[in-house]
Amino acid sequence: MRPVYVVSGGVSKFAKARPDKNFQAIIKEAYDYLLDDIGLDFETATRLIDGSVASYFSDHFSRQLMAGIMAQDYLGLVPKPSHRVEGGGATGGLCFQEAWKSVASGHMDVCLAYGFETMSHVETWKGNEFIALASDVSFDYPVGGFYSGYYAMMVTRHMKEFGTTPEQLAHVSVKNHINAYHNPYAQKRNRYTIEDIRNAPMVAWPLTRLDICVMSDGAAATLLVSEEGLRKLEAAGAQIPRPLVKITGIGRGTDAMRMSDRPHVDYDYFMENYATQQEKDSDETRAYYKKLWEHGTRYPGVHSFRAGRTAGNMAYKMAGVYDPLHELDFVELHDAYTSSEIQTYEDMGLCRYGEGGPFAASGKAFLPNIDYGLDLPEKSECAVNPSGGLIACGHPVGATGLMQAVFATWQLQGSIKKHFGDDALQVKDAKRGAIHSHAGTGTYVTVSILEREE
Repeated sequence: MRPVYVVSGGVSKFAKARPDKNFQAIIKEAYDYLLDDIGLDFETATRLIDGSVASYFSDHFSRQLMAGIMAQDYLGLVPKPSHRVEGGGATGGLCFQEAWKSVASGHMDVCLAYGFETMSHVETWKGNEFIALASDVSFDYPVGGFYSGYYAMMVTRHMKEFGTTPEQLAHVSVKNHINAYHNPYAQKRNRYTIEDIRNAPMVAWPLTRLDICVMSDGAAATLLVSEEGLRKLEAAGAQIPRPLVKITGIGRGTDAMRMSDRPHVDYDYFMENYATQQEKDSDETRAYYKKLWEHGTRYPGVHSFRAGRTAGNMAYKMAGVYDPLHELDFVELHDAYTSSEIQTYEDMGLCRYGEGGPFAASGKAFLPNIDYGLDLPEKSECAVNPSGGLIACGHPVGATGLMQAVFATWQLQGSIKKHFGDDALQVKDAKRGAIHSHAGTGTYVTVSILEREE
């Protein structure tokens, strides 16, 4: 298996609608940004790129089957190899890992991973229906309706089990929106208070409109290379940013489409099969979990993402991460809902199972140099969604996981000021970060670890 580097990335402007461009041109906007970042002209890139992976969730939004091949042609990459991946909200994360596989295996030296979605082409209710088709259409969909209902059900169970509060959810929204205020590519650049979040129109209790991500038009692209690919690019005149960013771990997990089919496991099974090594090594944590199970808690239930734990544990093992909270400098996490960010804190090992609510309001996931207008009791330890996440950046589904990869690459290159215009969102001396992509109610999840190479 060969080392794989992310040398550059680009994003389009994310917006509610992009009537100025078709999907091919939006993808090229992100691709051109990528090429400009490394000083590579279009013709040279066409010659050096060995192939691509295309990421988009739904043919319904673009009303175009095989849209990926149209983008491949538009980018000048025909007749080189390509394939399209689709895995709901995790599509972009899967695309990134498929590109990694192409390079790590030796199949390619230079692989482009790009993704897009143009969700404005349908009415909002119709877009929600398309997204809801990523639930079991013969079982969940007829009785559950849109995804906001599913996530509201999950978080109300989390609230009952662990005492999580709507105000703790609102801390996530305040954090991510204020982060995005400094991100020029974000769709929503607003400063909100806890009261603003709770007073917004209710969608599905306790989730208000400001607890939920928005539909978007947008694209993102990353360029992954081997050491040989790096030499080819530089020989052609590319100015590769230093330090290099290396992909050191990938993980994936899955779960049953129907939440009712997900098993409850006892304490011993959980500790043997799902607990992190850090949790297993801690007497305090083992006692804490034992007490939870004695009081009737079961895992994963409807309030946790078993696929997320599986993906995180796999990626951590590959990358040599033992203590995620203190060994990751930041996480770009799939926050389609404020509640799912809280749930994912737990499954990615940033806090213990059941402590996501207090963690959200503690300050540990905030950036240290941003004024959030909140009284945060603890200092920053691992910034979560310093870009603003899906809630504020937007969620053009096929682009989202790749957007995370782009922002993570810029963080590790120390180039946030270059790309954003100021360094407010730069995680100081960031050495290692994670990106997390999530589909459905946790049916596909990917976690990838990126590191700055000294």
